[in-house]
Amino acid sequence: MTTSDLVLQERSKFIKSKALENGFDFCGISKAGFLETEAPRLENWLNKNHNGSMAYMANHFDKRLDPRKLVDGAKSVISVLLNYYPEQKLPEEKEDLKISKYAYGNDYHYVLKEKLGNLLSAIREEIGEVDARIFVDSAPVMDKVWAAKSGLGWVGKHSNLLNRDMGSFFFIGEIICDLDLEYDGATGDFCGTCTRCMDACPTDAITEAYVVDGSKCISYYTIELKEAIPADVRGKFDNWIFGCDVCQDVCPWNRFSKPNKTPEFSLQPGLAEFTSNDWEEITEEVFREVFRKSPLKRTKYEGLKRNIEFVRPSR
Repeated sequence: MTTSDLVLQERSKFIKSKALENGFDFCGISKAGFLETEAPRLENWLNKNHNGSMAYMANHFDKRLDPRKLVDGAKSVISVLLNYYPEQKLPEEKEDLKISKYAYGNDYHYVLKEKLGNLLSAIREEIGEVDARIFVDSAPVMDKVWAAKSGLGWVGKHSNLLNRDMGSFFFIGEIICDLDLEYDGATGDFCGTCTRCMDACPTDAITEAYVVDGSKCISYYTIELKEAIPADVRGKFDNWIFGCDVCQDVCPWNRFSKPNKTPEFSLQPGLAEFTSNDWEEITEEVFREVFRKSPLKRTKYEGLKRNIEFVRPSR
């Protein structure tokens, strides 16, 4: 091993150590470059209008496939995973209205950005001047692909990243930088012949293994879609009013999920006591107070009321 190789190895070891110190569960590194395999897949997905009304998914096609167009001179993509699996879950009785587990606590964008900012500061303190940018759903970055290339897991048939140690309830973030580092190799695909996610999807959004029609996903209908929800999917939402966890809940790999250690992801105060009646009668004042720091703000009060009405139409 050359001196140069040792330097790259030590730098990478330092970055991963600091990532864990900052609360991340996993950290991997891959070489920045053009995602040749993903290019035709993305183009085909967009051509089939699987992005629905999410027009932004078709923007910056070239940047989405090459991080060097986002950071000049980029050489490495540092990917991190932060577990959000809850210690305390909301009731899941047959008649209860449900929200995705990722929305139990504070908005993950702010939590991850702060942790990534601390990590980047530590890198600069140790190594010196580094040209880099932090990404948490804030630019056209194919985060699951980069996490997989960095050895953090594989993209499952439900299109979520799966990690053999802790399943799929993770947020993903990246630092794209101009540092040469030691790169990790991708893992294998361990979905095997399992089709539980495909079989369980209430709206048949997983059209084939590894392909999700985003325009049919309950998360899309309840969060991204701004107009009225199509009548032909009424009765198929299984009481989900913000997001959906069905494909993850049925995945055998999530039997390894462990409660997260991030205080910001704990249940919002008062949310644990919410009944279906509380959801149905929620006022804008209560919405603003309970979900002040929550991802639910994204759908806004009117959107949440629309979702509740769609799942539980007034009698």
